[in-house]
Amino acid sequence: MTFTEITVTELAAKLADPDSQYQFVDVREPQELAIVALPRFINLPLSEHADWSPEIYTRLDKEIETLVLCHHGMRSAQMSQWLVERGFANVSNIIGGIDAYSQIVEPRLPRY
Repeated sequence: MTFTEITVTELAAKLADPDSQYQFVDVREPQELAIVALPRFINLPLSEHADWSPEIYTRLDKEIETLVLCHHGMRSAQMSQWLVERGFANVSNIIGGIDAYSQIVEPRLPRY
């Protein structure tokens, strides 16, 4: 079993739906979120995996579609695979990450 990938345009449509039943996870570092962050995302920094991983089943519902974001899509791919290996049913990596989102969807957002 593996994760799927979605584009930042698909992400924008999911974020725009206030009734959507998605979990949004951002695995970037707090200093990256200070530069730019998207609403509705919870932050689980990949570097702090040891701190939050024991609580993953209380922080996230493994039956709800989970969308994972990072800067360019590499760390989020790692996290997506990790979630799939732990029984999460529907996980999507966001291709291009926040960098692509700020170029394609929301050019006013800062880039780094």
